[in-house]
Amino acid sequence: MRHKSLFLFPLILLGLSLCSYAQLWSGVLDSSRAINWSQAGVVGGIPNRTTICATLNPGATAAQINSAIASCPNGQVVSLNAGIYNLSAGIVFDNKSNVTLRGAGPDQTFLVFTGSNPCIGLGGADVCLMNASPNAGGDGNYNNAATWSAGYGVGTTSITLSAITKGSIAGLQVGSMLFLDQADDGTDPGSVYVCQAQNTCATDIPVRNGRAGRGQVQPVIVTSISGSGPWTVGITPGVRMPNIRSGQSPGAWWDNGLPISGDGIESMSLNHTSTTATGAGIFMMNATDNWVKAVRDYSTASSGIHKHVWFYQSTHNTVRDSYFYGGGDAGNESYGVDTYGGADNLTENSIFQHMATPMIHEGCIGCVSAYNYAVDDFFWGNSGTAPDWQQGSNYHHSVGDAFILFEGNEGVGLTADNVHGTSNFITAFRNYWNGRDTAITLGVPKTQQTVPILLYTHSRYYNVIGNVLGTPGYHTNYTSSPTSSGNCETSIYALGWGGNCGSGSLANDGLTQTTLMRWGNYDTVNAAVRFAGSEVPSGLSQHANPVPASQSLPSSFYLSAKPSWWGSTPWPPIGPDVTGGNIASLGGHAYRTPAGNCYLSVMGGSVAGGIGVLNFNATNCYGGGGGTTQAPAAPTGLTAIVQ
Repeated sequence: MRHKSLFLFPLILLGLSLCSYAQLWSGVLDSSRAINWSQAGVVGGIPNRTTICATLNPGATAAQINSAIASCPNGQVVSLNAGIYNLSAGIVFDNKSNVTLRGAGPDQTFLVFTGSNPCIGLGGADVCLMNASPNAGGDGNYNNAATWSAGYGVGTTSITLSAITKGSIAGLQVGSMLFLDQADDGTDPGSVYVCQAQNTCATDIPVRNGRAGRGQVQPVIVTSISGSGPWTVGITPGVRMPNIRSGQSPGAWWDNGLPISGDGIESMSLNHTSTTATGAGIFMMNATDNWVKAVRDYSTASSGIHKHVWFYQSTHNTVRDSYFYGGGDAGNESYGVDTYGGADNLTENSIFQHMATPMIHEGCIGCVSAYNYAVDDFFWGNSGTAPDWQQGSNYHHSVGDAFILFEGNEGVGLTADNVHGTSNFITAFRNYWNGRDTAITLGVPKTQQTVPILLYTHSRYYNVIGNVLGTPGYHTNYTSSPTSSGNCETSIYALGWGGNCGSGSLANDGLTQTTLMRWGNYDTVNAAVRFAGSEVPSGLSQHANPVPASQSLPSSFYLSAKPSWWGSTPWPPIGPDVTGGNIASLGGHAYRTPAGNCYLSVMGGSVAGGIGVLNFNATNCYGGGGGTTQAPAAPTGLTAIVQ
């Protein structure tokens, strides 16, 4: 068996030791409702590489950049000097790991795409990271598959694969990405429910973020293989979902070759306004431990890329300290960072402006979106038919989403829709969600879905802890559900409805509310913090959460201490124990986060958003103490690119 490069070994070691430490959420959440989120993103953190293998100047072509990447030794940097790079084709990391592509800064190095790369299809991408075997489970082109015959318990790190149903065991190596799945539920078991059937639990067709009819997918990394059939396979992380059972035909599939890993995109602006790609600005396929850092990535609001960063069958990747603007058609797909059939990806300390859905998940187990600022979730429906429809800034959107953590974000709210299937075990901690996008679309204010926490039918075992929710004077009702009254569109919570704020084409679901844990949230309807035992699901037969013995909350559910880039903003910035916050009319319970300070105080943005990409350089915000310095003017001759 071949072994992964040194990048893998910290991950293997982490997988062997995670269970020995108390979790940050201990005493608040029951262990069946949460996971260890501290290992999300690049394992060990993003490396600071200093050795430059090649330096290119404005005028370099995409082919020249790609050649420099392909020939760069491991652990080194391809450097792009300041200036404008007009690129008629896409940049491709073609099975090339452990290379950083770095500009001189997002206000200095400008990549302007007028062409793209097909990548694996799906509309193409302007920057593509893919391994040697970029095949998708959703279209059935994966190379190998087997039955998963033992090792189903939560936390299990040793599983058994038996009959090979496609390909060969020879394609599985230490370091391979292995996808564990099982058949969808045929009927609602009244507990954890995994379903993507249109008109039963979804309003639309499945999006194929896994094998057909097998929407619950957990990607893991192989740490060992032994036996000659059946095979004992070591994995990290361990099994997470509690509903694996032989009656659902558990299985596993994998592609040949190791995932692409250790690649970084840093310190540059990517302009997609004239690209031929419609898929993604940055696309990662079968990828682990890669990153996007200090990048400004933008498109128009009515054309161009559908997703800024698309993690496809990918794990442990990080987006941080970046700024994303526009994209998509504002009515179908206009996404910021999207995980599609992945796990443990981290989106942190980034800014999202003028796009429909900034942080979205379409089949992720264990992803974290934290300390991001989202403004003007621009959406106008199909050809402008729904300009009054409000989109949430943080989203569940497809079957298989589970154990996702949203922490410390500022934006409109959390939406768990019923478009492509069900979700379970999602946690919101210390976010400020106002539930009210004041941006005007096509001359029309938002009046639909104006709810901070909107959990459609079959969204189960959610945890909403220590958040600040609502807009004073607009939200007038606490909870809207099939068993409660009040104006839904101006409620803090809308729970279990089969349609938008009411019964619809799908059945309402009372378990959305009865399995929900609410604890220590401040809302503007009550103008108070609620620690109510009646809102803790302590009496459930499965995945009950005891009423916490204390009203004390940890500062974070995934960070053990204030991060080094935080600056002078109080830590934690949001929650029931925060006093003196600088966001008005919230009882002092919320401060602007570093990303919010960057957008409003340094970049000159507005709380209502607005059309037009802004100047951005992460160093001016986070290197200078969290938004205390001014952004420099654009370099001479680059005004057209900036604006």
